Amino acid sequence: MPSLSSSSMLLHRSQRLARAWPQSSAPSARFPTTCRAFCSSKPLASSPPSSEPATPLASATPPLKPSAPMKVLLHSCCAPCSGAMVEKMASDGHKVTIFFYNPNIQPRKEYEIRKQENIRYAERLGIPIVDADYDVENWMARTKGMEFDPERGRRCSVCFDMRMEVTAQYAHDHNFDCFTTTNATSRWKDTQQVNKSGLQAAAKFGFRPYYWVYDWQTDEMTARKYRINAEQRFYKQEYCGCTYSLRDSNLWRKQQGIAPVKIGGEEAGLGTRYYEDAEADAAEESQEVV
Repeated sequence: MPSLSSSSMLLHRSQRLARAWPQSSAPSARFPTTCRAFCSSKPLASSPPSSEPATPLASATPPLKPSAPMKVLLHSCCAPCSGAMVEKMASDGHKVTIFFYNPNIQPRKEYEIRKQENIRYAERLGIPIVDADYDVENWMARTKGMEFDPERGRRCSVCFDMRMEVTAQYAHDHNFDCFTTTNATSRWKDTQQVNKSGLQAAAKFGFRPYYWVYDWQTDEMTARKYRINAEQRFYKQEYCGCTYSLRDSNLWRKQQGIAPVKIGGEEAGLGTRYYEDAEADAAEESQEVV
C-alpha cells in the first residue's frame, strides 16, 4: 500500500502508471441501467480526513491526459457538471461509462431528479450509465459530528472519499483503465480536495485503475459546459446536495430576504428552474457568487 502522506507523490505515481498503461484489450462490457447489487455490499472503510493543508496538485505537475483511447469510468454528481466532460472524452476517442453514486444528495426527491437528468443525457448520447445504490444511512454515519462544518471542509473530504472509494472499487472490478469525477468541474468545490480523494482511492488498488487528474475548469471547458446545459435545458439545482448544505443555503437566504430552495417543480426559489442562457447561468454560478 503506497503512503498517502503526500498528494503530490500520489499524483506523480498515477501519472507514471497512466503513461505506461496499455490500451485495454478486454472486450467491452455491457452495463445495465441499474447495478443495485454492487453498492449494497459493505462499503470500503474511509480514511480519516487529513489535517494537513491541501497540496497544490494542479501546479505539482502538468495535467494528465491519456495518450491512447481509454476505458473511463466517470463518476457523475449531476448532468450539468457532466456534459462538457463526457463530450470531451468521447471526442478524444475514450470509451466512457457514467457512474452515478451520490448518497450525499438529499432529500430523495432531489436525488431522483438529478439521477434522471443523468440517465436522460446518457441515453441521448448512447453512453452506458451505472445506477448505484442510495446508501444515505452510511453517508450520514460517516459524516456524523461534522454537521456544522463549512462548505469545502472536513465533511466534504469524507463525502468525496466515500464516493471515490466506491467508484474506484467498481472501476477495478470491471477492468476500467481509469476513473475520474465531475466534481472536479464544479465551481462549488475545491478541485484539489476532490483530486486528493480520487488519488487516495486509486492508491488502494495500486493505481490500477488510476485516477485521471486534469484541468476540467479551463475557460473553454466551462463555457462549453454552460452551452450544453442550456441546449439540454438541464434542471438547475439550487444547493450542493446534502441536507446540511440545504440547511445552510436556506439560512443564508432567510438572512438575505430570499425565498427558500425549491425541490423540483417548474419554479426555482431563486433564478430560473432550468439552464436556459449560457452567459447568465455562468454569471449566476460564478466563484464570486458561490
